[in-house]
Amino acid sequence: MNPAVDISTTVDKVESTQKLRCGPVLRHAGGGGVNVARVLRRLGHDVVAIYPVGGGTGQTLERLAKREGIVSHTVPVAAETRESFTVIEESTDNEFRFVLPGPPLGEAESRACLTALASLPKADFVVLSGSLPTAVPVDFYGRAAAVGKKLGARIVLDTSGPPLAAALSAGVHIVKPNLRELSEFTDAPIDTEEQQIAACRALVSSGAAEMVALTLGHHGAMLVTADSVLAAGAVPVTVRSSVGAGDSFLGGLVARLVEGASLEAAFRTAVAAGTAALLAPGTALAHRPDIDRIEPRVVVRRIE
Repeated sequence: MNPAVDISTTVDKVESTQKLRCGPVLRHAGGGGVNVARVLRRLGHDVVAIYPVGGGTGQTLERLAKREGIVSHTVPVAAETRESFTVIEESTDNEFRFVLPGPPLGEAESRACLTALASLPKADFVVLSGSLPTAVPVDFYGRAAAVGKKLGARIVLDTSGPPLAAALSAGVHIVKPNLRELSEFTDAPIDTEEQQIAACRALVSSGAAEMVALTLGHHGAMLVTADSVLAAGAVPVTVRSSVGAGDSFLGGLVARLVEGASLEAAFRTAVAAGTAALLAPGTALAHRPDIDRIEPRVVVRRIE
């Protein structure tokens, strides 16, 4: 619902008031749901990306998505689609991420996005991912989840704050928070593994989600259901960019579940995909050869 054209580049050193001469520029179609669609497509699955577009930036976004083989069902809106950009400071390898605000959407425009989703003949999974633009009702993802269920789809949710709480009240198949998002939702400390498992289990037992995929940054990830807890540590790699690692993780998880893989196999691929995204510059996300190479190095343990 809040897509962007993601721009990334490099500079030798970030200095105030100076002209900073940048390196080559990369542009990718971005935003949570679009990123997940890109990874799913690279893993061989048919996807339809539904998102609002406006102005020249919106046209660029559509073109970039098409370049990656993604079928887009776009909703024209009055405001210009946003851009976001990432700068790597080469002298320190520090990453600076500038996320511009998304354009406000009117009630008719956000309703048209739900209509676009309802127009699909069917779906195995509906992934609702990313922030909501200004003026979009906070319960939008909850309403979208209801539409997706009518398509026979399993609902996957990756958002934060009030939209997360509102959508979980509708019940989803998978929710993928990171540690900060889960802590904000529970309003409680979740510093230890035991606290993290308890917080995830509370979501499952309440009926908010059948499965919680918790990403833990450099500590790895966890997958919790009613009767199992899987955990994996991070795979050591040289990080080029952390942008889109969570989206790549989610794309890998959904890809394997579509294929009917076991939870452990799907989780292993998800961790490999999230790690593979760290190897790519800017918002290039995970690529299959890197996922395949990393996957054997992912150690999954089952917590009783």
